[in-house]
Amino acid sequence: MCKGLAALPQSCLERAKEIKSKLGVLLQKPENAIDLIIPYPEKTEKKPEKLQKPTPEEAAQWRESLDRVLNNSYGLNAFRSFLQSEFSDENIEFWMACEDFKKTKNPVKMSAKAKKIYEDFIQSEGPREVNIDHFTKDVTLRNLVDLSPATFDLAEKRIFALMEKDSFGRFLRSEQYQELLVN
Repeated sequence: MCKGLAALPQSCLERAKEIKSKLGVLLQKPENAIDLIIPYPEKTEKKPEKLQKPTPEEAAQWRESLDRVLNNSYGLNAFRSFLQSEFSDENIEFWMACEDFKKTKNPVKMSAKAKKIYEDFIQSEGPREVNIDHFTKDVTLRNLVDLSPATFDLAEKRIFALMEKDSFGRFLRSEQYQELLVN
């Protein structure tokens, strides 16, 4: 490294590397407009975690809010399974992808996850497109230009509200949830 670069603060060097990686995307031939903003995703594998069945008392507390269900690993899995049985699990999958995205620190991984979330859930005619208004889609697309953990916040809030208003009540009345209350 030359003396000029060595004199720069570490934060400047890190920012220069981020800019270089973002500009590298422009050298690739895009297949569609989103490719101009976000590079292709990396594949990751997750190991399933063991879920502990809640006591009937714990499950009864889930009635208080959707947050209670989603913050419990068994509750999240049960709610997700319920939505899959109704063929409407794209909302919870989107919510989970957004929560995972917020925890991502590496800019390259963040870009890859953002691209996948956009293409799967936000983009018109995406394979798992969620039901959000055009304003929310536009805001989300603009947020993709300068990624941050809050990139999908507006869309995630809209989908959470939709699940809370619609799916959560049906889940609480479902046989699957009712069984947790007695066993």
